[in-house]
Amino acid sequence: MESATSSANAVQDNLASLYRPPFKLLFQGSFEKAKSAASVQDKWLLVNLQSTKEFSSHMLNRDTWANEAVSQTIITNLIFWQTYDDTTEGKKVCTFYKLESMPVVLLIDPITGQKMRSWNGMVHPDRLLEDLLLFFDSGPRDHHVTLSNKRPRETAQPQKTKDASVADETNEEDEEVQRALAASMEGMKETSGTISKDKDEIITKKEEETSSIKMPTYPPLPEEPKGDRSLLCRVGVRLPDGRRVQRNFLRVDPIQLLWSFCYSQLKEAEARPFHLTQAIPGASKNLEYDCQSTFEESGLANSMVSVTWE
Repeated sequence: MESATSSANAVQDNLASLYRPPFKLLFQGSFEKAKSAASVQDKWLLVNLQSTKEFSSHMLNRDTWANEAVSQTIITNLIFWQTYDDTTEGKKVCTFYKLESMPVVLLIDPITGQKMRSWNGMVHPDRLLEDLLLFFDSGPRDHHVTLSNKRPRETAQPQKTKDASVADETNEEDEEVQRALAASMEGMKETSGTISKDKDEIITKKEEETSSIKMPTYPPLPEEPKGDRSLLCRVGVRLPDGRRVQRNFLRVDPIQLLWSFCYSQLKEAEARPFHLTQAIPGASKNLEYDCQSTFEESGLANSMVSVTWE
């Protein structure tokens, strides 16, 4: 009898460990303190409201927050806060953001408290990572700097003429401008041959300079690895044309393969050099192709990289 009871307890303990909240990732404190910490560290705030009545809450703990790529992304780039919807803190957040269904995951701007993105129900690791990558180009502070630099365009208002004499003066000025333009066009015809010649020489020089640039030879790109997730890492790449692509690499692969992958995505790269920077919230880090380190050693595992032309 004792043996059966012991076995039942062991099964319950194993189940409990599978669905246990990700304590090592969680910010310990109130929602306001989590928001304040995220603001100070210039990180986005990731919030997970759960319900003991919804099994998908347990699935998030078991499959999403326990995923290594997700946990590494959270540790590096985010402040993560989790609570149940029936707690005092949970009720406050549900009321403020008008949340009706559980579980829900929110990405919040810690400076203003604005909800930037939300996911309802069970959200799988790959989808969550792909959606989050869009926010890793910059932190909340840079986001607000970008917004403050945007100014509405001024609408030009036509000036009203006060009387007919002003209109006459304007017409005379227009006639003078037209005569000046006509004279200018005559002069341009005379010098067009010289300008064309000079322009051709400039283009030729640029072509010679481009052809003299020695393009590096990147290692062949192997087939994308699959299998044991503990051996893999995922890297997101933002291309110069705005596209975002992702790929799996082995953690022990040399980071030179990242250049090979980017090269495969860019047609212009055959004749135009490019360089990579790691997108860290609030900063950027130039990557060196000659670095002889692996993805795991370099810190590039589960991160975002930007490609720019030289």
